[in-house]
Amino acid sequence: MFFILSKILLYAVMPLVVICGLLIVSFFLKKESLKKKCRFTALAMLLFFTNDFINNEVMRLWEIPVTKIQDIKKTYTYGIILAGVTRYDTGPPDRVYFNCGADRVTHTLQLYKLGIIKKILVSGGSGRVTAPEQNEALEIASVLQLMGVPVQDIVIEGKSRNTHESAVAVKRLLGNTTPEECILITSAFHMRRSLACFEKIGWKTDCFSVDFLSHHRQFTLDVLIVPSVESLMRWHTLVKEWVGMAVYKLMGYS
Repeated sequence: MFFILSKILLYAVMPLVVICGLLIVSFFLKKESLKKKCRFTALAMLLFFTNDFINNEVMRLWEIPVTKIQDIKKTYTYGIILAGVTRYDTGPPDRVYFNCGADRVTHTLQLYKLGIIKKILVSGGSGRVTAPEQNEALEIASVLQLMGVPVQDIVIEGKSRNTHESAVAVKRLLGNTTPEECILITSAFHMRRSLACFEKIGWKTDCFSVDFLSHHRQFTLDVLIVPSVESLMRWHTLVKEWVGMAVYKLMGYS
């Protein structure tokens, strides 16, 4: 029930949903002044949430900064990938389809090939209400094998449905391994919530942020003025993380 309710809450507070809601409500209001307020608020929100400069500044503050590979001075037993990067509704099920979070896999592979991590643990089953049968960990593991990672160097945890469950499952699965022997790998925008979940259960690891949505600060006209659909999509990602953090705090997960 918590899983479904959290998904409903998430979609209810998305910026575009709120904007559309205000516009729809304005058509049913009888008082002209209220109609104008709703439509003005919707327009103001649309301009705000499609401004690339504003979104990028907020995203830069939220994302955990990048770690240069040359700055990593130790070797880890496990690199822990958190799933949430494959798609299930794209084409025939004879291959694996990735979304924009594929950096979680490719950058982990780079760490493995460089000898920085000895094994790769992939955590995450299906986080979707509409596709509970999907097992992302198995999908990612199959791609890692295609990329040349031996099966004995891949550990699969494919039952967790969210970040909290992943943290609990990883700690249980690794047994006597200490958190100091592990490095957590996930998207930069997702790293704060992930670290909070792992630290809550006493499993504080180093982290390696990937899949950055922010970019270098720019002051060009297209960034400062021109509305950006990509900016609106990035706000949805941010709101998802903020709602997730709030819900996890209430549930005692972080």
